[in-house]
Amino acid sequence: MLTLLLRLPFLPIEGVVWLAELIEDEAEREFHDPAAVRRELEAAAEARAAGAISDAELAEIERQATARLVGQPVGHAWRR
Repeated sequence: MLTLLLRLPFLPIEGVVWLAELIEDEAEREFHDPAAVRRELEAAAEARAAGAISDAELAEIERQATARLVGQPVGHAWRR
């Protein structure tokens, strides 16, 4: 009973932390979802076909999407 009284002021903080962790987990799941990656690649291919993006931009989108699927950090490729 005493422990609950001592923890009582921190319960709202613990709730916010729990909610933030839950949101982070869901965002990670969605970010690495193969269906979402496929939709992104399809949209990029359509944009390339319409001339909205260049071949280089399409290649970068494809590289980043592939990296998301295999769990690699997504960043800009080093250019020499």
